[in-house]
Amino acid sequence: MNSENNTYTILKEIGFSLLAEGKTIRAKAEGYSMYPFIRPGSTVLLGPVNDSVTLIPGEIVAWKRESGFVLHRLTSIIKNGSEIHYITRGDSCLQEDQPLSREQIAGRVLIIEDAKGKKREGSKLMRKPRYFYNRFRVWLIFKWKRITRSLKVL
Repeated sequence: MNSENNTYTILKEIGFSLLAEGKTIRAKAEGYSMYPFIRPGSTVLLGPVNDSVTLIPGEIVAWKRESGFVLHRLTSIIKNGSEIHYITRGDSCLQEDQPLSREQIAGRVLIIEDAKGKKREGSKLMRKPRYFYNRFRVWLIFKWKRITRSLKVL
């Protein structure tokens, strides 16, 4: 394992631990799964999710996976007896994620700050995404990047 990978693993574990202790953390968003609502390079403020927090469909949560946090919108909550599962989906993803348990949810997004310094919080984080339209926009971005890369080679 290289030094950069070790550093990333340590920072990921520190982030998980701080949220579990009830702390709030800042993280840099990567990827396009929440595009255009959260753009790559945006800064997100993640708050902890404990027993006193009631999660609501429409808000954005951070869930844990081996590679770090995933920021996706909570689309529904399924109650089956004593079991509760949370369903999430990225705003530009083709389908929903696998059901999550409460333990897999590390935090929720409190504030999003874009590269220009514009902040959104509270009720401005709630919205009903247009999945197909968002996915199409991401497809266009990647096509455009591929075209401009190939033009630079010429």
